[in-house]
Amino acid sequence: MSTTPSFVAELQRRNVHRAAVFYAGLAWLLVQVATQVFPFFHIAEFVVRLIVIAVLVGFPFAMLFSWFYEWTPHGIKRESEIVHSESITQQTGKKLDKAIIAILTLAVLVLLLNQFVLHRFISPSAASADGNDKSIAVLPLANESGDKDQQYFSDGLSEDLINALSQSSGLKVIARGSSFRFRDSQEDATAIGSKLGVAHLLEGSVRRFGEQVRISAELVDVTDGHALWSQHYDRPYADLFKLEDDITAAVVGALRAHLAGTISVADQSERPPGGSLEAYNAYQQGKFYSERFTEEDTPRAISWFEKAIQLDPQYALAYNELAYGWFTSAVNYLDGAKAAEAMTKGRAALDRALQLRPDLAAAHAQQGNLLAIEDFDWTGAEAEARRAVQLAPNNSAARRSLGIVLGATGRFDESVQNLLLARDADPLETVTYLWLQGFQLARGHDAEAEQAVRKGIELQPSNGLLRYYLALQQFVEGDRTGARATAEQTPPGNWRELVLALASQAGNERAVADTALQKLIDKEAGFSAFQIAEIYALRQQPDPMFQWLDRARENRDPGLEFLLGDRAFKAYRVDPRFVAFCKLVNLPPPAARNT
Repeated sequence: MSTTPSFVAELQRRNVHRAAVFYAGLAWLLVQVATQVFPFFHIAEFVVRLIVIAVLVGFPFAMLFSWFYEWTPHGIKRESEIVHSESITQQTGKKLDKAIIAILTLAVLVLLLNQFVLHRFISPSAASADGNDKSIAVLPLANESGDKDQQYFSDGLSEDLINALSQSSGLKVIARGSSFRFRDSQEDATAIGSKLGVAHLLEGSVRRFGEQVRISAELVDVTDGHALWSQHYDRPYADLFKLEDDITAAVVGALRAHLAGTISVADQSERPPGGSLEAYNAYQQGKFYSERFTEEDTPRAISWFEKAIQLDPQYALAYNELAYGWFTSAVNYLDGAKAAEAMTKGRAALDRALQLRPDLAAAHAQQGNLLAIEDFDWTGAEAEARRAVQLAPNNSAARRSLGIVLGATGRFDESVQNLLLARDADPLETVTYLWLQGFQLARGHDAEAEQAVRKGIELQPSNGLLRYYLALQQFVEGDRTGARATAEQTPPGNWRELVLALASQAGNERAVADTALQKLIDKEAGFSAFQIAEIYALRQQPDPMFQWLDRARENRDPGLEFLLGDRAFKAYRVDPRFVAFCKLVNLPPPAARNT
């Protein structure tokens, strides 16, 4: 006779099968809690791995224990010491059944908690990094030269490393705008990695003394802060470009196990084609002043870019940045004939950049922006934006440009997809959240829209433009109290006047609303024509609304890119004058959406 049936019966009698189910349920619950909760407390990933290994190793020992031992009213005893007629395994089995039910109930609750609660508290950047070890942020290299005027050099080297790493296919590289927010940060690697949504950080320092350069660099795993690779370099300044190549190759080599491929897109290096370090130095000086984005620093940036071009007339990227400087001046700091002259100079510089480097993604993205808002050539703008994305798929500015032109022409779903990619590559860049709000609203995704604009405000509390569009959403949704509160919270500045003018329309005193609007017109007519048109739309005054829309067209107001999905104009989408205006700026006829 086979011994198998009796063995199986003995397993059942000793409750080994129940113990196995109980152990498996408890182990699964423990692992789920560890994987879902530990990240909130920045507990290293290896602790979760240890728990998984421990429960796997413990299983056979638990089964042996349940075979050889039994719970009794007098404690745990060896099964061989108990008379079978006195065994209480049946009662123990019933208790195990209840315990199994309790464990399974807890397991279901954990699943529901994860599905409907925990994921709502995970930031977009953290969510994008979840399970993604193909991601890195280059933190600004510390300037240890002892001379603050050398800051441009360390910043330029950091940006060069960002650009070089962005050429690796399959590697997510955070843009400068977000990673540079952590200059001199006291936060640890895990906290920074969580905010940026990356698995690795490249950090270090640079010192230039005379004709020598000293660089220390370290690649850090953010899960536990340990260094995957580190190196110190002492090189002549003349070997700077070779030094950058060596660091990039070392970092890519350290990450090679995680990468899907090698460099596979057009090189977007910032180096001058002639290899002139003097031209490169002048270009980096220009970038330093350009990034400050002030009326005083923009002319300084232009001067440095012109010097870089004098030193290397084939320097396409310097021409592109020179164009950006002229456009910035024309739009923000000049008017009349001087603004027109600056625009002409900017167009000439941009054309030259594209002649010299037809594969320069930044120039194509800038050309797309120019075609859209200056020429209302949306087809050309889309083609340029798509070319920029093709040349630099990881570039957040290129993705954002494509997202904006798609949204401006009414393709809101595709627009949001590209804007989310731009957000993931540059999660702390506030302007992306503004466009996300506008085009999420156009899709009817109100909650996502509000979440986006509030995230932007969280990142930059002083940004009055974001507060204006939050108040506008609140106003349109009927939350007039919320709109007024948002206005009161707006910091002093030009945008505060605009938000206050908007919020005053929600009150019952028409005279107050009229006064606030007139005050806004007196101060900001040249820069806020589109927003003034929005306010007139909310006041249900179509005649001045169309007058201000036309002024926005004359001013080439960027707000016109919101036009088709803007809820302020919802009541006028079927108005023949609105349809005619859309045609005038080469936009497709608006759909009579319910949103």
